[in-house]
Amino acid sequence: MARKSKGYRSRTRSLLHKKPREKGKVGLSKLLQDYNPGDRVCIRIDPGIHKGMPHRRFQGRIGTIAEKRGRAYVVEILTGNEKRNIIARPEHLQPYEGEEHA
Repeated sequence: MARKSKGYRSRTRSLLHKKPREKGKVGLSKLLQDYNPGDRVCIRIDPGIHKGMPHRRFQGRIGTIAEKRGRAYVVEILTGNEKRNIIARPEHLQPYEGEEHA
């Protein structure tokens, strides 16, 4: 019996897919979106771009921009009681305008 693959994108068939109208290249406004430290962002993985893609367990998580690192951003996420730093490019981030639920 073959061993199950445990790659970086394993078991993401339904999680990382685009709807037909979303397919194609990413718009420039998404790529040129500028974030400042302290901004709240939501991690929305774009499956069409593999570079700077965070792990699938962080899909839909909300975090705070800690710093800029090259073209990417360091996003601080609270997982349980632990703070995690995720490095993601702006294609996989979107501004968060929701209210706090603490």
